[in-house]
Amino acid sequence: MANLEDKDIQPFNIYTAIDILEEKCVRLRQGDFDVSTTYNKDPVFVAKRWSSLGAKYLHVVDLDGARSGLRSNFTIIENIITTTKLKVQVGGGIRKMDSIERYLKAGATRIILGSIAVIEPELVKEALDKFGGEKIAIALDCRKGYVAIEGWKKSSDLKAMNIISKYKSHGLQTVIYTDIERDGMLEGPNIEDLDKFAQITDVNIIASGGVSNIDDVKALKDLKRKRSNVDGLSLAKHSMQI
Repeated sequence: MANLEDKDIQPFNIYTAIDILEEKCVRLRQGDFDVSTTYNKDPVFVAKRWSSLGAKYLHVVDLDGARSGLRSNFTIIENIITTTKLKVQVGGGIRKMDSIERYLKAGATRIILGSIAVIEPELVKEALDKFGGEKIAIALDCRKGYVAIEGWKKSSDLKAMNIISKYKSHGLQTVIYTDIERDGMLEGPNIEDLDKFAQITDVNIIASGGVSNIDDVKALKDLKRKRSNVDGLSLAKHSMQI
């Protein structure tokens, strides 16, 4: 389940995903910490399970870190990195250069920066300049077109393209685009908005939020045929129900 290939398009990558809250695999409903469901109490087990099934990529979000700005689940995430063959990208509350460096030193393939892309752009530019676009990506968590910050608790007055334009000259290559209103709802991804977004940027887009079945995966793969910069999708709930 690492990628879906087609003769006429580049590989469509599947990023299995784990959201960690209080050391457990959980899923939030529309980013609401008060509406969470626990799927497994052992994130390392879930990661190893996916690795054994042939997954290549894992997207890990430290939800405690997203709330506090601390590396709350660093040890768990480090164990995932060191005990599996997965290429692990990590996000959630990474707001300081030492946190970026520590995760990269632990072996993370890519660091996902969220809130600081809005509130501390100079740090993001420094990280991109120092580590490059292959190692640093940005999470764009959007509600009604506007980027949300601080674990989705607050909405900014910035739209996704306003954020991207700040970082293109510093080598930004990849964004993780989440429609918060679809996230955790299993109502399907917002194909229309993703299509519009992919049209106006050439950065690689990892779609997140709303995927509920194989038809949703096929719909996103069809979008890739139309918009080659749609890199793939992040599967969270289904990644934890194995």
